[in-house]
Amino acid sequence: MDQERIGKFIAKCRKEKNLTQEQLAELLGVTNKSISRWENGKTMPDYSLIKPLCQKLNITINELLSGEKIQNASESKFEENIINTLNYSAKKIKHTKFIFKIALVIIIVFSVILFTLFNIDLYRMKNNLPVLFSTWGMLYNPPVNLDDINIEETIKEYLIKEDEKIPHHDNEVSFVALNTYLIKETKNTFFVYTWVLQEKYYEENGEIKEDSGASIPYKFIVKKENASYIVESYTIPGDGSDYVKDMKKIFPRKVLKEMDKVYTDGTIERLSKEIENDIKLYYHL
Repeated sequence: MDQERIGKFIAKCRKEKNLTQEQLAELLGVTNKSISRWENGKTMPDYSLIKPLCQKLNITINELLSGEKIQNASESKFEENIINTLNYSAKKIKHTKFIFKIALVIIIVFSVILFTLFNIDLYRMKNNLPVLFSTWGMLYNPPVNLDDINIEETIKEYLIKEDEKIPHHDNEVSFVALNTYLIKETKNTFFVYTWVLQEKYYEENGEIKEDSGASIPYKFIVKKENASYIVESYTIPGDGSDYVKDMKKIFPRKVLKEMDKVYTDGTIERLSKEIENDIKLYYHL
């Protein structure tokens, strides 16, 4: 089927009927752009429009498909047009299937990506972490864990009380800041892996002086009884050659990896700043 030839034939017949593209379009109930595309050979009329088009142009369907006037329509010419029409339909169906396959692949790929992002966010929500992608159009922030806050406050109070048992000065005050890496719970027992910065200050002749300080990794065991928390015990690594061996024994590998960066990732600076702010509040500086 020669679309270009058919298009020129439609234009010729339309002009012979003294019809504009707009007028023919109005008679067929289509737009003048559709007529233009037919006549330019870009598209073919829809099957439902072929018979009305032929009637308006006073031609036969066989002539339309042949792209010319046929004086004596032969059976062979008719059969040729049928074959050409079937071939054209087959090509159009094949093209439509190809487009459908591409669209289906795009939909599948997009669905897989969306499903993956959704599961990543779901996993983070289950672990009380903020979502990354918000694939369902909502933001999620984990709830504040009051256990963690209360545990850290309990540890601070415990360390301050222990430190104050051996005073060097009458007005000595201990300040504690900590960076918690992991809290594991087992039946109201919490295993807390944290880095502690502890400093002691005293006032002398109106001047605030530092007495001592320590920067140490701890493993605390904290018990929860009713609504209260109690530090049951703690473990710290030994000095010297025992330090590396004890660190590996006390702390999980993931925590140990983070602790190795404590002096390079800004943790100590942050803890020092926290203690500095507490000192200013306590001494009204």
